[in-house]
Amino acid sequence: MKMAQMETNKLTCEVELSKIAVIVAGGTGVRMNTAIPKQFLLLNGKPILYYTIKTFLQAFNDVKIILVLPEESIAAGQEIIDAFFDYERIKITIGGRTRFHSVQNGLKLIEEEAIIFVHDGVRCLVSQQLIHHCYNAAIEFGSAIPVIGSADSLRIIKGENNEILDRDTVRLVQTPQTFHSKILLPAFNIDFKEKFTDEATVVEAFGLKVHLVEGEETNIKITNPIDLLIAEKIVSE
Repeated sequence: MKMAQMETNKLTCEVELSKIAVIVAGGTGVRMNTAIPKQFLLLNGKPILYYTIKTFLQAFNDVKIILVLPEESIAAGQEIIDAFFDYERIKITIGGRTRFHSVQNGLKLIEEEAIIFVHDGVRCLVSQQLIHHCYNAAIEFGSAIPVIGSADSLRIIKGENNEILDRDTVRLVQTPQTFHSKILLPAFNIDFKEKFTDEATVVEAFGLKVHLVEGEETNIKITNPIDLLIAEKIVSE
């Protein structure tokens, strides 16, 4: 593990690595109060997933995409690709029972040395600038985890008690979580644990530190109906 970090720390921007985006879109429509999985809901006339894929393809003309979908959503995902995109740059694979297993399935398709972005399919407002920023930071540090501060006061619940948290010491985590393949691929060979809520927690369990970068306030995750309204307003403008 130390060897992997030492090798990655030697990377410089002089090396142009392959770029692969693993886009995980395994959500349901439960909190959106719809039977349609949220990644396929329409945002200004196009599926949410369309915007996510489009931004990555436009960010780099050589990026390749691995789209991870539930088995029952494969056909719907393929329809989006056929309608809007160059299918030669996009592969689809079936997700697993958790996010960890879904990402793991996507990573199994990667055989080359690369910078790997892992992104939530419903974070459809991610910018090309943030993608570039994460790529450059991963080249330099081996990883890049976008985070933002909290505008709200925070409290931690401890049984029947609660206490205030210093919000200046807390960050909200976003995607794309970006890594050199020499870090991410071996990290995902470890056994699954319930605490693995994202890729950063997996890499840390593997014994490596992650590098934080500034995320974007508009890089929201479409989870509730209000999120869709906000996204519609942002896309319209």
